Amino acid sequence: MQIDIITLFPQMFEGFFQYSILKRAQTKGLLSVNIINLREYSLNKYGSVDDYAFGGGAGMVIQVEPLANCIEGLQQKTNYDEIIYTAPDGQMLNQPLANSLSLKENLLILCGHYKGIDERIREHFVTMEVSIGDYVLSGGELAAAVISDSVVRLIPGVLSDEQSALSDSFQDGLVAPAVYSRPADFRGWKVPDVLLCGDPKKIEAWQYENALERTKQRRPELLKNLDY
Repeated sequence: MQIDIITLFPQMFEGFFQYSILKRAQTKGLLSVNIINLREYSLNKYGSVDDYAFGGGAGMVIQVEPLANCIEGLQQKTNYDEIIYTAPDGQMLNQPLANSLSLKENLLILCGHYKGIDERIREHFVTMEVSIGDYVLSGGELAAAVISDSVVRLIPGVLSDEQSALSDSFQDGLVAPAVYSRPADFRGWKVPDVLLCGDPKKIEAWQYENALERTKQRRPELLKNLDY
């Protein structure tokens, strides 16, 4: 998979893609990441790419021309499956969406800033708008990082144990069950006996019931479309 990210602040990604699963994916040749500095497409010597909004109001807007030039230049080299804009009013990022994006080959992510990007970019270039929550960030860089992490870990071969991703929260519509590790008895706090019994069927049944109960308690809205 190739992920290209257009940003005003490329330095924000320097460390993020150099550790853990994202670094492993690149080392294995399963992921290629390109961070594009939008300021390189500025129309002036100052490197600015924003201007006041027509109609007035507080805040600046990322201009249409440098962003259009940037996207079109990248499209000459890469055929993108999706051009994603990180927008507060976009569709909410969830596990099904991450699963779907993990099947793509080439993604371009636009990081908004200030009051956002010129609407004409959204109308003529963007194919998908994604939000990571009902709140506003200073810029789209954190959202782009979250999207990338949620997608890349699902690419076959990235995780050492591919079953790990399949048992994550939300993959089956439920939150994940409780997990335990050694020691089995710590300060009298004991691991449920069923997890020590060695019977895979009993353990699987317990995990499902525990996940169902935790979902009822913590995220009951997930159960609306679940047949259980």
